[in-house]
Amino acid sequence: MSGINPFLDPLRQAELYGDDSRLASRSSALMRAKTSGRPVPDTIVELVRHHHERPDRLGLVLDLGCGRGTSSLTLAEDLRPRHVVGLDAAPALLEQARQRARRLPDLPVTFHQGDFHHLPLSAGSCDVVVAAFCLYHSPRPRSVVAEIGRALVPGGLAVFVTKSLDSYREMDQLVAAAGFDPAAEQHESLYVSAHSGNLADLVAVSLDVLAVEHEEHTFTFDGHDHVAEYLATNPKYDLALGLYGNAAALATTLHELLPDRPLTTKSLVTFVLAQSRGGRQ
Repeated sequence: MSGINPFLDPLRQAELYGDDSRLASRSSALMRAKTSGRPVPDTIVELVRHHHERPDRLGLVLDLGCGRGTSSLTLAEDLRPRHVVGLDAAPALLEQARQRARRLPDLPVTFHQGDFHHLPLSAGSCDVVVAAFCLYHSPRPRSVVAEIGRALVPGGLAVFVTKSLDSYREMDQLVAAAGFDPAAEQHESLYVSAHSGNLADLVAVSLDVLAVEHEEHTFTFDGHDHVAEYLATNPKYDLALGLYGNAAALATTLHELLPDRPLTTKSLVTFVLAQSRGGRQ
Protein backbone atom coordinates (compact mmCIF):
# COMPACT_ATOMS: atom_id res chain seq x y z
CA MET A 1 0.00 0.00 0.00
CA SER A 2 1.10 3.60 -0.55
CA GLY A 3 2.45 5.67 2.31
CA ILE A 4 -0.32 8.24 1.82
CA ASN A 5 -3.10 8.25 4.38
CA PRO A 6 -5.75 6.07 2.68
CA PHE A 7 -8.55 8.50 3.49
CA LEU A 8 -6.63 11.27 1.71
CA ASP A 9 -5.28 9.23 -1.22
CA PRO A 10 -7.36 9.91 -4.37
CA LEU A 11 -5.97 6.76 -6.00
CA ARG A 12 -7.67 4.59 -3.36
CA GLN A 13 -11.16 6.07 -3.41
CA ALA A 14 -12.51 3.60 -5.98
CA GLU A 15 -11.14 0.74 -3.91
CA LEU A 16 -12.65 2.08 -0.70
CA TYR A 17 -16.03 3.22 -2.00
CA GLY A 18 -16.51 1.70 -5.44
CA ASP A 19 -18.43 -1.26 -4.01
CA ASP A 20 -21.17 -0.39 -1.52
CA SER A 21 -21.15 -3.92 -0.10
CA ARG A 22 -17.62 -3.46 1.27
CA LEU A 23 -18.56 -0.41 3.32
CA ALA A 24 -21.88 -1.97 4.30
CA SER A 25 -20.11 -5.07 5.63
CA ARG A 26 -17.58 -3.05 7.64
CA SER A 27 -20.26 -0.69 8.99
CA SER A 28 -22.55 -3.59 9.88
CA ALA A 29 -19.79 -5.34 11.81
CA LEU A 30 -19.02 -2.16 13.73
CA MET A 31 -22.65 -1.37 14.54
CA ARG A 32 -23.35 -4.93 15.72
CA ALA A 33 -20.43 -4.51 18.11
CA LYS A 34 -21.68 -1.24 19.59
CA THR A 35 -22.46 -1.41 23.30
CA SER A 36 -22.61 2.28 24.26
CA GLY A 37 -23.11 5.58 22.49
CA ARG A 38 -26.25 7.11 21.00
CA PRO A 39 -27.04 6.53 17.29
CA VAL A 40 -25.33 9.45 15.59
CA PRO A 41 -28.21 10.35 13.20
CA ASP A 42 -30.60 10.53 16.17
CA THR A 43 -28.17 12.74 18.06
CA ILE A 44 -27.88 15.08 15.07
CA VAL A 45 -31.67 15.43 14.99
CA GLU A 46 -31.72 16.23 18.72
CA LEU A 47 -28.99 18.86 18.29
CA VAL A 48 -30.81 20.54 15.40
CA ARG A 49 -34.03 20.65 17.42
CA HIS A 50 -32.19 22.18 20.38
CA HIS A 51 -30.02 24.72 18.56
CA HIS A 52 -31.99 25.79 15.48
CA GLU A 53 -34.34 28.73 15.97
CA ARG A 54 -37.18 27.13 14.00
CA PRO A 55 -36.59 23.37 13.70
CA ASP A 56 -40.24 22.74 12.87
CA ARG A 57 -40.10 24.98 9.77
CA LEU A 58 -36.89 23.96 8.01
CA GLY A 59 -36.39 24.51 4.31
CA LEU A 60 -33.41 22.79 2.66
CA VAL A 61 -31.22 20.43 4.70
CA LEU A 62 -27.93 19.30 3.14
CA ASP A 63 -26.27 16.05 4.27
CA LEU A 64 -22.63 15.93 3.15
CA GLY A 65 -20.88 12.59 2.78
CA CYS A 66 -24.27 10.93 2.99
CA GLY A 67 -22.94 7.50 1.99
CA ARG A 68 -25.71 4.90 1.98
CA GLY A 69 -28.24 7.51 3.14
CA THR A 70 -28.83 6.57 6.78
CA SER A 71 -28.49 10.08 8.19
CA SER A 72 -30.32 11.71 5.26
CA LEU A 73 -33.34 9.46 5.72
CA THR A 74 -33.37 10.06 9.48
CA LEU A 75 -33.20 13.83 8.98
CA ALA A 76 -36.06 13.69 6.48
CA GLU A 77 -38.25 11.45 8.65
CA ASP A 78 -37.67 13.09 12.03
CA LEU A 79 -37.31 16.79 11.14
CA ARG A 80 -39.69 16.88 8.14
CA PRO A 81 -37.96 19.79 6.38
CA ARG A 82 -39.11 20.95 2.98
CA HIS A 83 -36.33 18.90 1.38
CA VAL A 84 -33.19 16.93 2.24
CA VAL A 85 -30.34 16.63 -0.24
CA GLY A 86 -27.75 13.93 0.36
CA LEU A 87 -24.41 14.58 -1.36
CA ASP A 88 -21.58 12.09 -1.81
CA ALA A 89 -18.72 11.49 -4.23
CA ALA A 90 -19.24 7.71 -4.51
CA PRO A 91 -21.78 6.53 -7.13
CA ALA A 92 -22.06 3.04 -5.63
CA LEU A 93 -23.02 4.41 -2.22
CA LEU A 94 -25.49 6.86 -3.75
CA GLU A 95 -27.22 4.08 -5.65
CA GLN A 96 -27.70 2.19 -2.41
CA ALA A 97 -29.08 5.37 -0.79
CA ARG A 98 -31.55 5.83 -3.65
CA GLN A 99 -32.71 2.23 -3.38
CA ARG A 100 -33.38 2.72 0.32
CA ALA A 101 -35.24 5.99 -0.35
CA ARG A 102 -37.51 4.29 -2.90
CA ARG A 103 -38.92 2.19 -0.06
CA LEU A 104 -39.92 5.44 1.68
CA PRO A 105 -41.48 7.44 -1.16
CA ASP A 106 -43.17 9.97 1.12
CA LEU A 107 -39.90 11.32 2.49
CA PRO A 108 -38.66 14.57 0.88
CA VAL A 109 -35.12 13.37 0.13
CA THR A 110 -32.96 13.12 -3.00
CA PHE A 111 -29.35 12.06 -3.51
CA HIS A 112 -26.72 13.63 -5.77
CA GLN A 113 -23.10 13.05 -6.65
CA GLY A 114 -20.81 15.98 -5.94
CA ASP A 115 -17.64 17.37 -4.40
CA PHE A 116 -18.01 18.97 -0.99
CA HIS A 117 -15.22 21.41 -1.83
CA HIS A 118 -17.53 22.91 -4.49
CA LEU A 119 -21.13 22.56 -3.38
CA PRO A 120 -23.65 22.58 -6.27
CA LEU A 121 -25.94 24.95 -4.37
CA SER A 122 -26.47 28.67 -4.42
CA ALA A 123 -25.29 30.91 -1.59
CA GLY A 124 -27.66 31.17 1.35
CA SER A 125 -29.82 28.23 0.27
CA CYS A 126 -29.57 25.83 3.26
CA ASP A 127 -31.16 26.08 6.69
CA VAL A 128 -29.04 23.17 7.98
CA VAL A 129 -25.88 21.47 6.72
CA VAL A 130 -24.68 18.20 8.25
CA ALA A 131 -21.12 16.94 7.74
CA ALA A 132 -20.81 13.69 9.69
CA PHE A 133 -17.73 11.48 9.44
CA CYS A 134 -16.62 13.02 6.16
CA LEU A 135 -14.33 16.02 6.73
CA TYR A 136 -11.38 13.70 7.41
CA HIS A 137 -11.61 12.62 3.77
CA SER A 138 -10.47 16.09 2.70
CA PRO A 139 -6.87 17.32 2.62
CA ARG A 140 -8.37 20.83 2.81
CA PRO A 141 -11.17 20.60 5.41
CA ARG A 142 -11.18 24.38 5.98
CA SER A 143 -12.25 24.88 2.37
CA VAL A 144 -15.19 22.52 2.94
CA VAL A 145 -16.22 24.47 6.04
CA ALA A 146 -16.01 27.72 4.04
CA GLU A 147 -18.30 26.21 1.39
CA ILE A 148 -20.75 25.20 4.09
CA GLY A 149 -20.71 28.76 5.38
CA ARG A 150 -21.44 30.04 1.86
CA ALA A 151 -24.38 27.64 1.45
CA LEU A 152 -26.04 28.44 4.78
CA VAL A 153 -28.71 31.09 5.17
CA PRO A 154 -27.83 33.87 7.65
CA GLY A 155 -28.07 32.24 11.06
CA GLY A 156 -28.24 28.77 9.51
CA LEU A 157 -26.95 25.79 11.48
CA ALA A 158 -24.12 23.38 10.68
CA VAL A 159 -23.54 20.09 12.50
CA PHE A 160 -20.10 18.48 12.22
CA VAL A 161 -19.24 15.01 13.52
CA THR A 162 -15.86 13.30 13.72
CA LYS A 163 -13.79 10.82 15.75
CA SER A 164 -10.70 11.01 17.93
CA LEU A 165 -7.23 10.30 16.57
CA ASP A 166 -6.87 7.22 18.79
CA SER A 167 -10.18 5.62 17.82
CA TYR A 168 -10.11 1.80 17.86
CA ARG A 169 -6.52 1.64 19.16
CA GLU A 170 -7.30 -1.77 20.67
CA MET A 171 -7.85 -2.98 17.10
CA ASP A 172 -4.39 -1.65 16.22
CA GLN A 173 -2.95 -3.67 19.12
CA LEU A 174 -4.69 -6.85 17.96
CA VAL A 175 -3.44 -6.47 14.37
CA ALA A 176 0.11 -5.94 15.63
CA ALA A 177 -0.08 -8.86 18.09
CA ALA A 178 -1.27 -11.19 15.31
CA GLY A 179 1.65 -10.14 13.12
CA PHE A 180 -0.67 -9.00 10.33
CA ASP A 181 0.92 -5.55 10.40
CA PRO A 182 3.63 -5.17 13.08
CA ALA A 183 3.57 -1.38 12.61
CA ALA A 184 -0.20 -1.11 13.10
CA GLU A 185 0.12 1.04 16.22
CA GLN A 186 2.47 3.47 14.47
CA HIS A 187 0.30 4.21 11.44
CA GLU A 188 -1.10 7.70 11.10
CA SER A 189 -4.71 7.95 12.24
CA LEU A 190 -7.30 7.80 9.48
CA TYR A 191 -8.89 10.88 11.03
CA VAL A 192 -5.83 13.15 11.07
CA SER A 193 -7.36 15.73 8.73
CA ALA A 194 -10.35 16.53 10.97
CA HIS A 195 -10.52 14.91 14.39
CA SER A 196 -11.90 15.49 17.87
CA GLY A 197 -8.92 17.61 18.85
CA ASN A 198 -8.96 20.07 15.95
CA LEU A 199 -12.52 20.09 14.59
CA ALA A 200 -13.77 23.11 16.55
CA ASP A 201 -10.75 25.18 15.45
CA LEU A 202 -11.27 24.17 11.81
CA VAL A 203 -14.90 25.21 11.97
CA ALA A 204 -14.24 28.50 13.79
CA VAL A 205 -12.30 29.90 10.83
CA SER A 206 -15.53 30.33 8.83
CA LEU A 207 -18.42 29.83 11.27
CA ASP A 208 -19.41 30.79 14.81
CA VAL A 209 -19.08 27.74 17.06
CA LEU A 210 -22.11 27.36 19.36
CA ALA A 211 -21.34 24.12 21.19
CA VAL A 212 -18.94 21.20 21.30
CA GLU A 213 -20.02 17.82 22.66
CA HIS A 214 -17.95 14.67 23.15
CA GLU A 215 -19.36 11.19 23.65
CA GLU A 216 -17.43 7.97 24.10
CA HIS A 217 -18.68 5.08 21.99
CA THR A 218 -17.76 1.53 22.97
CA PHE A 219 -17.74 -1.56 20.74
CA THR A 220 -17.35 -5.19 21.77
CA PHE A 221 -16.69 -7.68 18.98
CA ASP A 222 -17.81 -11.23 19.77
CA GLY A 223 -14.54 -12.84 18.71
CA HIS A 224 -12.23 -13.44 15.76
CA ASP A 225 -14.97 -14.06 13.18
CA HIS A 226 -16.67 -10.77 14.06
CA VAL A 227 -13.37 -8.85 14.16
CA ALA A 228 -12.39 -10.24 10.76
CA GLU A 229 -15.54 -8.81 9.16
CA TYR A 230 -14.43 -5.34 10.23
CA LEU A 231 -10.73 -5.77 9.49
CA ALA A 232 -11.14 -7.23 6.02
CA THR A 233 -11.77 -3.89 4.31
CA ASN A 234 -10.24 -1.51 6.87
CA PRO A 235 -7.76 0.55 4.82
CA LYS A 236 -5.52 1.49 7.74
CA TYR A 237 -3.49 -1.70 7.87
CA ASP A 238 -0.90 -3.17 5.51
CA LEU A 239 -2.47 -6.60 5.31
CA ALA A 240 -1.11 -9.33 3.04
CA LEU A 241 -2.86 -9.57 -0.32
CA GLY A 242 -4.48 -12.86 0.61
CA LEU A 243 -6.00 -11.29 3.71
CA TYR A 244 -7.12 -7.84 2.62
CA GLY A 245 -10.74 -8.11 1.52
CA ASN A 246 -10.99 -11.72 2.69
CA ALA A 247 -12.79 -11.96 6.03
CA ALA A 248 -12.80 -15.76 6.04
CA ALA A 249 -9.03 -15.98 5.58
CA LEU A 250 -8.48 -13.32 8.23
CA ALA A 251 -10.67 -15.17 10.70
CA THR A 252 -8.93 -18.50 10.01
CA THR A 253 -5.51 -16.95 10.54
CA LEU A 254 -6.60 -15.17 13.72
CA HIS A 255 -7.86 -18.46 15.15
CA GLU A 256 -4.47 -20.03 14.40
CA LEU A 257 -2.44 -17.23 15.97
CA LEU A 258 -4.35 -15.93 18.99
CA PRO A 259 -6.84 -17.23 21.57
CA ASP A 260 -10.38 -16.40 20.48
CA ARG A 261 -11.96 -13.86 22.86
CA PRO A 262 -14.13 -10.75 22.64
CA LEU A 263 -12.40 -7.49 21.75
CA THR A 264 -13.58 -4.21 23.25
CA THR A 265 -12.52 -0.98 21.60
CA LYS A 266 -13.52 2.68 21.91
CA SER A 267 -13.88 5.88 19.93
CA LEU A 268 -14.53 9.41 21.10
CA VAL A 269 -17.21 10.94 18.85
CA THR A 270 -17.27 14.74 18.73
CA PHE A 271 -20.15 16.97 17.64
CA VAL A 272 -19.51 20.62 16.77
CA LEU A 273 -22.53 22.92 16.35
CA ALA A 274 -21.91 26.13 14.43
CA GLN A 275 -23.85 28.99 12.93
CA SER A 276 -23.25 30.98 9.80
CA ARG A 277 -22.03 34.46 10.45
CA GLY A 278 -24.80 37.00 10.33
CA GLY A 279 -26.64 36.07 13.50
CA ARG A 280 -30.14 34.79 14.01
CA GLN A 281 -32.71 35.14 11.29
